[in-house]
Amino acid sequence: MSLSTLDPRTALVVIDLQNGITGAPGTPHTTADVVQRCVRLAEVFREHDAPVVLVRVSFAADGADAAPGRTSAGGGRREFPEGWGRIIDELAGHPADIVVTKRNWGAFHGTDLDVQLRRRGVTQIVLGGIATSLGVESTARAAHEHGYHVTLATDAMTDLDAEAHRNSLERIFPRLGETGTTDEVVDLFESTR
Repeated sequence: MSLSTLDPRTALVVIDLQNGITGAPGTPHTTADVVQRCVRLAEVFREHDAPVVLVRVSFAADGADAAPGRTSAGGGRREFPEGWGRIIDELAGHPADIVVTKRNWGAFHGTDLDVQLRRRGVTQIVLGGIATSLGVESTARAAHEHGYHVTLATDAMTDLDAEAHRNSLERIFPRLGETGTTDEVVDLFESTR
């Protein structure tokens, strides 16, 4: 489905564009391209006094506050270097932005994201970030379940796995909201302001 509308109170929610994540390679879009597109979206939203939410994942240095549980993928606790969870410089430093720290894949569970959005009268979110099939998809699912209209900026997100990215875009996102490119989101956003 192409983009139909953006509500008067739409917020941009950017997932995990932080020092410890943007250094990893992305596919099908480079992380540098995703950063550039998310910065563009943030600039447009800020110009129109629309909320910009920067979500980061962070844990205690020893990882003790990470989600518990055994997984087939393994993992477990690991140590995170200083600055790993810091929002990248290209997006940081705007006092009106909302910064949400999560300890799970999705940005809603265990955070104040829903409260921050509802206090501002937000009814729709535009999502971008890293990784498509993890943090972005988890946040999109929860946003949909919380009753928000969801728009996914498909070229402002990337993944570690091209097939996982494709699965999210083709099979999951059409059930959660509308999808479009950064240019399409910007054009629609500016035409409705």
